Amino acid sequence: MFTPTECIEIRVKSRHALDDRLEAAVQDLKEAAMRSRTCGILITRHQPGQYTAELSDQVPFGLTREHCR
Repeated sequence: MFTPTECIEIRVKSRHALDDRLEAAVQDLKEAAMRSRTCGILITRHQPGQYTAELSDQVPFGLTREHCR
């Protein structure tokens, strides 16, 4: 079973910064996902301005999903 190890924390104060940071995180994670080909990318909003982007075996390879807590 795949154990995700790639996780990027994102903390921002503006929408513009959020868009830039999320795009950069997704691009970095895409490279890692291509190596394993077993998971997709999960973006989780924990609270306003606080997100994580991570590889997840709960998301099919090739997809990115968003989740709010």
